[in-house]
Amino acid sequence: MKTISIALVSSLISNLSLSAQDQPKPHLSIKLEMKRAIERGNSYLKSQQHTDGYWGKEKYPALSALALTAAVRSPSFKKSEYITKGYNWILKQQKPDGGIYVEGLGTYNTATSLTALVAANEASYKPNILKARKYLIELQTTEENRGEIEKKHIGGIGYGGTYKHSDLSNTHLAMEALRLSRHIAQDDAEEQQPELNWDAAIEFVSRTQNLKATNQEAEISDDGSFVYYPGASKAMEKNVNSDGTETLRGYGSMSYAGLLSLIYADLDATDPRVKAVKDWLSKHYTVKENPGLGTKEDPALGQQGLYYYYQAMAKGLAAANIDKLTLANGSQVDWRKDLGNALLSKQREDGSWINTENSRWWESDPILVTAYSVLALVQLYDSIPE
Repeated sequence: MKTISIALVSSLISNLSLSAQDQPKPHLSIKLEMKRAIERGNSYLKSQQHTDGYWGKEKYPALSALALTAAVRSPSFKKSEYITKGYNWILKQQKPDGGIYVEGLGTYNTATSLTALVAANEASYKPNILKARKYLIELQTTEENRGEIEKKHIGGIGYGGTYKHSDLSNTHLAMEALRLSRHIAQDDAEEQQPELNWDAAIEFVSRTQNLKATNQEAEISDDGSFVYYPGASKAMEKNVNSDGTETLRGYGSMSYAGLLSLIYADLDATDPRVKAVKDWLSKHYTVKENPGLGTKEDPALGQQGLYYYYQAMAKGLAAANIDKLTLANGSQVDWRKDLGNALLSKQREDGSWINTENSRWWESDPILVTAYSVLALVQLYDSIPE
């Protein structure tokens, strides 16, 4: 997509709520509108940084890491004092075991922080990156370390601590961080670096997919979608089949997480797992909700995790090299335009985003949701063909 129509540009301009003197000319591309929104979002995030360098009330490194990644990946990024202060705070949270966390949630915080450290492209962060990689790799559930965790969770990674399961959300974030930092580990000539058991990880990921050809777990359908972990979905309802049996309902955000996991593990487009999830995502394509979570009785449940879904969609479709998405009826949609419009229309006057419809999964926090939105827009901006 190189340009968009004058009508569409005008629509995007109105969505941005720009002042009269800031109104761009109608011929400007959607990339410029995205860039403006990214800058406004990052400006909001900058205003929310505490004097010590962190973001958020609970001091979770993940929030700071997301804000930093949104800043350094911005098309107009320039290194500044607040960025340095934020990274210094992140580095101070690294524990002797290599994890970057405060009060638990080791995988989520460390994986997100590792991604931010890699995005900074600072040579001095290499020791911290290698320590964080080792910590995440050692969290992978194995036969030897699983303890009370069921066998079906082997190969995956969970939150850790009191959570007795692996899950797709944490696993895909860890896989992403480890894949993005792999070149740094491979360039380390001083010692042999550990590596994730990628085969075991994909076996776990496959156990979260509703695909009978590659998944023998109970209660699965055969539609190609993904659930939270083997035997459990975060959707409120199950699918009721024609024979009266019930199967787990997959949903959009986890299905994109599943697609990303398969891509990070180097599975190509011919793999049946990749084909099946892409087929499900095409059939359930929407930017109005997180598909699979809404019910007939309560369609509003589809707003749960909407911005997590947006970010996962942007990353997933870009990583799969999908320019136009072919729907079930054979028509093609410009997903970048649709998702870009959705995000631009939801940005607030102060540059932030928030999920006003459903607060599940912390989406009442404007820092988290704004970081998600900026990162989704950056992904869109970078993937639009010239």
